[in-house]
Amino acid sequence: MEFIMIDQKKIYFLVPAAVFFLLSLYAAAVAYAVPVTDMAGRTVILPDTIRKVYAPSPYGSYMMYSIDPSMLAGLNLPIREEDKKYFPKEVANLPVIGSLAGQGQAANVEVLLKAKPDLLIMWSVSRPAINERTEESLKRLKTPFIYAVAESLSDYPDVYLFLGKVLKREERTKKLSAYSRKTLDDIKNVVNRIPPQKRPSVYYAEGEDGLSTECNDSIHVELLQLAGDKCVHRCHTSNHKGFEKISLEQVILYKPDVILAQEKSFFDRVLKDPAWQNVKAVKEGRVYLIPRAPFNWFDRPPSFMRILGLKWLTSVLYPKEYRIDIIKEAKDFYRLFLGIELSNDEIRRVIFR
Repeated sequence: MEFIMIDQKKIYFLVPAAVFFLLSLYAAAVAYAVPVTDMAGRTVILPDTIRKVYAPSPYGSYMMYSIDPSMLAGLNLPIREEDKKYFPKEVANLPVIGSLAGQGQAANVEVLLKAKPDLLIMWSVSRPAINERTEESLKRLKTPFIYAVAESLSDYPDVYLFLGKVLKREERTKKLSAYSRKTLDDIKNVVNRIPPQKRPSVYYAEGEDGLSTECNDSIHVELLQLAGDKCVHRCHTSNHKGFEKISLEQVILYKPDVILAQEKSFFDRVLKDPAWQNVKAVKEGRVYLIPRAPFNWFDRPPSFMRILGLKWLTSVLYPKEYRIDIIKEAKDFYRLFLGIELSNDEIRRVIFR
């Protein structure tokens, strides 16, 4: 009979090693064992722990600024120098990765892979708009991705709740969602009490000459739709970019009660420009410059700042029906959504830039 000699020391070493190996395999499986149904109805397996995310569109990227900017692996667009003061230095100095789909700077895949996000947050305005070719490209990155779907600003409360659940930031996003929903409901109630014929008509002036605008059905004037739907340029938008050209003669014929100016150079000039003196809003001094720090309150790109912008716009259009202290409202908003304290003077410089 032969006996097999076993080195007990090796057994003591091999058994724990084997156990550790099996536990590692289990942990790896568990790490990606969190199924989530995204807002496009897709079932996605996500990492159990998500530390870094990347949103390849301005919509999602800007929303992450309000949820938890420390989770961002990179920026969609560079932050303007004058806006960096609104963000932590580590966020302002993140690499600019770009966009994986749509307009804007094309994504630098090498920089994206180097950033090693645990999750990609895609954004779509509707389920049919989700591009299968884009999905196939994303799958090749080997990084899980989810879709947030928002057809309008009215969907932002639900998007906040969805992302809060995915990112385990539910306490934070419940507050942002509640604020957004209350704002939308409050404005809807104010507008509904005002007969359409008594709502002021609005011309949205874009460009340095003020002679580019948007059709009333454009996403770029969504706040006007929510605040009474009195955009004077009634037409079907010809493309997603917008910037519909218009003549000054047509603006005069529209007889707008209010002009919203996007560019400061136009705003500074229009009230003194003889050519514009026949425009009703100019005659009556109802021309307003849209605030834009750290992001535009009204448009381009559409962001969560439009929630505050909707309050500002409603107070401009209906000062008697919607009486608010916009300075206080803005301070509260910046505190909640951006986590920063601004003085009254700092807020005034944002609003009356």
